[in-house]
Amino acid sequence: MKSMRFSTRTEYGLRAMVNLASSYPELKSLSVLAREESLPLKYLERIMNILKTNHLVASQRGQKGGYVLIKNPSDIDLAEIITCLEGSLSPMKCVGNFCHLQSNCSLKGFWENIGKETEDRLRGIRLNELVLGSR
Repeated sequence: MKSMRFSTRTEYGLRAMVNLASSYPELKSLSVLAREESLPLKYLERIMNILKTNHLVASQRGQKGGYVLIKNPSDIDLAEIITCLEGSLSPMKCVGNFCHLQSNCSLKGFWENIGKETEDRLRGIRLNELVLGSR
């Protein structure tokens, strides 16, 4: 059976966020973060910029600079992280967007329910739970 897939951006972003949560509230340099998670530095830099733009992390420049979570890991849910990296959590592109079959689509309600259930489940998982679960 095939599984639902998220992009590598989301996989790497979640790994980085869990790593930052494990050292919260300390700053962690991008190079250390990339090394600890075995992630490509340039790609991680782009991901961290997305997370920063979406107010999940803050950065500080300089020799003692790095990245830190803006909020406590217990106040960040997975839906918040994934939607800023992935976009909509809808399982089908047509949900929430215009579709020429929208008025008579027999699957529309089904896909909307799956999307809502997925989002609700991800909203119920806090970043600190992943840190505790990884030990």
